[in-house]
Amino acid sequence: MRKKPHRRGNLPDYITEVLKNAVNEKGEQLDVIVAEAPDLPGCLTQAATFEEARENLVDAIEVWLMSALRSGEDPPEVNGCRLAITLMNG
Repeated sequence: MRKKPHRRGNLPDYITEVLKNAVNEKGEQLDVIVAEAPDLPGCLTQAATFEEARENLVDAIEVWLMSALRSGEDPPEVNGCRLAITLMNG
């Protein structure tokens, strides 16, 4: 089986790939929906509905990525997509 070629994606492309692997579940003890991005360790959130949980997860992904980049970490490849990072001087 051939591996998918690696590609570089902008932020919306990368988030789309992360969301493809997202997990949404009803909370075990509370009446909430828990949304998790397993490709980004520790990236999870919750909300009252699946739609809100997905919106919150997009925000959580962005915060996770900013934190990783500030720490000098390279975000993981997800579904063959690497986040294209352009450093700006100034």
